[in-house]
Amino acid sequence: MSFENKDKAKQYWDENIKLVLSLLSIWAFVSFGCGILFVDILNKISFMGFKLGFWFAQQGSIYVFLLLIFIYVKKSNALDQKYGVDE
Repeated sequence: MSFENKDKAKQYWDENIKLVLSLLSIWAFVSFGCGILFVDILNKISFMGFKLGFWFAQQGSIYVFLLLIFIYVKKSNALDQKYGVDE
């Protein structure tokens, strides 16, 4: 990966870190918040025959994590193209 100058490299990594932190915060909210903190509130809602809080604790956070991986790949490829460091 080669950048035109150090400013471009710093901008690229600043955007990349911002993307990673935002996706990790979503994942933390879903796994910790929905699976542990808000489980009593979410358990009042039924989803596919299960209480929603239980579903998030068991499977929902995993599905969200997989979705976030695909979002990261798409956004990261777009970021690479924006800064001209794509393959």
